Amino acid sequence: MGQTEIKQLAIVSGKGGTGKTTIAAAFAALAKNKVMVDCDVDAADLHLLLKPKVLFQEKYFGGRSPQVDLDKCTQCGLCTEVCRFNAIDNGVVNPISCEGCGFCRHICPEEAIMMEEAFSGDWFVSETPYGPFVHARLGIGEENSGKLVTVVRKKAVEIAKEKKLDLILIDGPPGIGCPVTASLTGVNLVLAITEPTLSGIHDLERILKLSDHFKIPSMVCINKFDINLENTQQITSYCERNGSRLIGKIPYEPKVVEALVSRKTLMEYPCNEVQGIVLKMWDEVETILSIPSSPLVASGSEEPLARRGEGEPACR
Repeated sequence: MGQTEIKQLAIVSGKGGTGKTTIAAAFAALAKNKVMVDCDVDAADLHLLLKPKVLFQEKYFGGRSPQVDLDKCTQCGLCTEVCRFNAIDNGVVNPISCEGCGFCRHICPEEAIMMEEAFSGDWFVSETPYGPFVHARLGIGEENSGKLVTVVRKKAVEIAKEKKLDLILIDGPPGIGCPVTASLTGVNLVLAITEPTLSGIHDLERILKLSDHFKIPSMVCINKFDINLENTQQITSYCERNGSRLIGKIPYEPKVVEALVSRKTLMEYPCNEVQGIVLKMWDEVETILSIPSSPLVASGSEEPLARRGEGEPACR
């Protein structure tokens, strides 16, 4: 019998700072038979909570950089004239200003400029107390992060197939740009973490529209919902109108900050009612993705939480 379908969950936010990685780390502590991927390669931080031990490291070449053959260069100045980024001066390239567009190579009459692959960062395969973990580190100021996201996601699929894992848990980047698109394509479910602020509402609408564009079912969690109940109601109404299931409302809880400072997930630190809310959220995810479930037991408790009732609607 062949392996069952590997399900993929992407946890995204639309904007930074909503608690996306905090929830992803908590799910990593709860999920069984999974591989975790940090697709926020521009500013990866999931590793701070998962405490990975690097098993494999590989360099990533994602951009292009002009290399000038000074023996051929006549210093005619044409490349300097046409470069709108002021990145090349008579054959001398400023790598910080260069965007890698390649126009200098195209325009050079002596064919003295060649575009070569440029080192952009590193990606890693690690082992953690919660299972295998694929992550990356993009170089400062480097671009093409969407390509690097594709690299780490492909590796995660390879690991899931090799180890016969059921789930790929993706901690996505903020926003709706190229790295977010690369994080969402082909996933089974999107969980958007938002906050009851004007920017949180605006960016939630954008990420849900992107999810809808790719026809991916979506769910929503409102973090720190009690800091602005009016905005929380606005988010709730938006979810109801657009068919996105609201699966959790997490209150502001200083214990969460203490957990993160201690480099612990929410499931490893006494966070009052937050743990129970996250456990029920994970129950929703398991049910919707139809992945093998395990008893949901809060930290320090021997009693499993009640699961959602049979037949209750899931998400769009």
